Amino acid sequence: MGLGLLATRALRSSSRVLRSQNPRNGFIRTIVSTTELKNAEAATAAAQDPAPADLPPRTPVGGARFHLSNPEDAIEVFVDGYPVKIPKGMTVLQACEVAGVDIPRFCYHSRLSIAGNCRMCLVEVEKSPKPVASCAMPALPGMKIKTDTPLAKKAREGVMEFLLMNHPLDCPICDQGGECDLQDQSMAFGSDRGRFTEVKRSVVDKNLGPLVKTVMTRCIQCTRCVRFATEIAGVQDLGILGRGSGEEIGTYVERLMTSELSGNVIDICPVGALTSKPFAFKARNWELKGTETIDVTDAVGSNIRIDSRGPEVMRILPRLNEDINEEWISDKTRFFYDGLKRQRLNDPMIRGADGRFKAVSWRDALAVVAEVIHQVKPEEIVGVAGQLSDAESMMALKDFLNRMGSNNVLCEGNGMHPNADLRSGYLMNSSISGLEKVDVFLLVGTQVMFFHFNTRCKFFLTVSVAVWDFSSLEH
Repeated sequence: MGLGLLATRALRSSSRVLRSQNPRNGFIRTIVSTTELKNAEAATAAAQDPAPADLPPRTPVGGARFHLSNPEDAIEVFVDGYPVKIPKGMTVLQACEVAGVDIPRFCYHSRLSIAGNCRMCLVEVEKSPKPVASCAMPALPGMKIKTDTPLAKKAREGVMEFLLMNHPLDCPICDQGGECDLQDQSMAFGSDRGRFTEVKRSVVDKNLGPLVKTVMTRCIQCTRCVRFATEIAGVQDLGILGRGSGEEIGTYVERLMTSELSGNVIDICPVGALTSKPFAFKARNWELKGTETIDVTDAVGSNIRIDSRGPEVMRILPRLNEDINEEWISDKTRFFYDGLKRQRLNDPMIRGADGRFKAVSWRDALAVVAEVIHQVKPEEIVGVAGQLSDAESMMALKDFLNRMGSNNVLCEGNGMHPNADLRSGYLMNSSISGLEKVDVFLLVGTQVMFFHFNTRCKFFLTVSVAVWDFSSLEH
């Protein structure tokens, strides 16, 4: 009772005291007058738009960057209260990446068209009644984006529960295990339990050829493979069939993938529906050691990563290089490592008197070679190095020929010797990354789809190509 009277007296000195109109009412009601209550509208605006403090700069996700040619085209949006300026036309997801916020996604890919199938990228936008798909929503000036609210978390949790509803529990036997987007995002954004108790659906596997293994029951219909085949590879081999629970991805008719870039669907598939058939059940990704290198099987020089286990090459994956191969490689580059351990000539063979080859030891084979070489004059001996020979091997061959008294060394494919003093003497008109800007291509005696520039063949589908056949011209 004493504390109540003391508090009442303290409040009287700094507040207006309103007594009840009822005289029988013995208690006193006190109202404290503050600046916020006097100007409620200003207080509400201040609570919604706090003054931007000097926030530390954030690192964009994956090194995301953009080029702003005209500063007037920039707009400002707020991602979790952090202001960021972006060009007009960027999506909410791209704005979040620039602001350093990683948004989960399955169907979205920066080099493919926007589909908006998976709905995993839902975020909350102020004044929007429902969560929006950030991959398909264009950013607007002054937009306030919230990525870590309870509404966004619950929406992603619900989407993940639907995706896992028909997904089989194949993680222990799936080749995608350890590098699966569905595993990572279900751990980060999914629930600890599911409410689906019915029978999971199953889908018949498709035969796409000897390189791509399919387990279509694991497919989540993100359509990345369909868009890659259509937009990048330029073939209409894959598509969506059916609707609802019967929807599945496959070929319209029973056929194989005809593209020489078919192996890239293995990399862009976020689950274990499309995996490498030669690499099936060979190793786990945490057992492999990656070595960054350059592809030497063609003239493109694609950037690749060789994954090895001990001395054995297990697989080859692409590396990002915007100026050469972007993030795609050809099937020849991806699977040529099988020649390192299959169909190898392990033992030397010598043709016998009956005309048939028989295996002999290296000592016997080298003795036959030495006998033949000693019967030939030194000036008649010629050493020819292949196009893909390394410098050490060619130097050893040259030393061997010099010891035999010959200096005749040739290199396969030697042609004209251009003048290397000027860059124009050994560079073509355009770089590989500049192919999309040229007007006309001149191709002589080559097949683009199977030889040079095959990893960037999408430019050949959108730019006019002129092929001249000089064999029909009269001399």
